Amino acid sequence: MIKDNFNFVEKKIEEACIKSNREMSKVTLIAVSKTKPVEMIQEAYQCGCRNFGENKVQELVDKYELLPKDIKWHMIGHLQTNKVKYIIDKVAYIHSVDSYRLAEVISKEAIKKNVNVNILIEVNIADEISKFGVKKEKAMNFIEKVSELPNLSIAGLMAIAPNVENGEYNRQYFVKLHDLAVDTMKKNIDNVSMNALSMGMTGDYEIAVEEGSTFVRIGTGIFGDRQYSI
Repeated sequence: MIKDNFNFVEKKIEEACIKSNREMSKVTLIAVSKTKPVEMIQEAYQCGCRNFGENKVQELVDKYELLPKDIKWHMIGHLQTNKVKYIIDKVAYIHSVDSYRLAEVISKEAIKKNVNVNILIEVNIADEISKFGVKKEKAMNFIEKVSELPNLSIAGLMAIAPNVENGEYNRQYFVKLHDLAVDTMKKNIDNVSMNALSMGMTGDYEIAVEEGSTFVRIGTGIFGDRQYSI
């Protein structure tokens, strides 16, 4: 099942790239493996997947120890400051930086471990009360402030679009996030690259790719529905 799903998603990404005249090499598929056992991750790994996303620190740490070290781990869930130290030297990217306090702690822990950490600024692009993220109108000032912290590289932006039946509805938000990235690049802020745009999930990743996504976060589309323990 996973092999078929993985190949299907890759094919759809390729089609979206062709449609939008983009190189497929510019889009990275992150398999969101939260709640999934190591065996399923190994199956996706055998398909060629090397980027995996986790929402919870403990789960990421546990899997990091058990799985091949050429995997790039992405922290995509809300990150508590007291948990940063456990993953600081294990992740390729932290997608969910949404407060200056969190950025500060990441910086301090990165200094302790003598590493440089790639972070993405999470933007609440649809201004949803239920979502984390910096408000779009405050994002630029926030980015400028965070960019001054040592041992951090702001690699781009991340957003979680609304959960809708028709993914086309979210195109407007993907366009807004892409435009914000372009505007940020024009500022030429030191330590800010905007090469990464993390947007698009199982229900809307094709549209996200058409609008410039470089990281699509696919869980259900690869692993199937999640079984949450009660």
